[in-house]
Amino acid sequence: MEQEKIAKQMIEFHKTTFDNTFNAVEILQEQTEKMVGMFLDQSSWFPAEGKQAVNEWLKTYKEGRETFKDSVNESYKKVEEYLGAIEKKAPRAKAGK
Repeated sequence: MEQEKIAKQMIEFHKTTFDNTFNAVEILQEQTEKMVGMFLDQSSWFPAEGKQAVNEWLKTYKEGRETFKDSVNESYKKVEEYLGAIEKKAPRAKAGK
């Protein structure tokens, strides 16, 4: 019983660490996207096709990041469900023994 509890706490810790790290990376990427956008707006010499390509690249990158986050969240959900099922199956120790 104690092992399942420790495993569950470890998974929760890993998920929290992942979420915090992912949020920090997401903020960094959003700031970079803003800087690139400002650069493109101020660069009259940059061709319109190039601006469109960069904007498409940023859009695709953002969609990929969201897909990755959803995939990781789904994986953590499955692990938590698995650990919950193990916890339900584990026999409970009787008090006093």
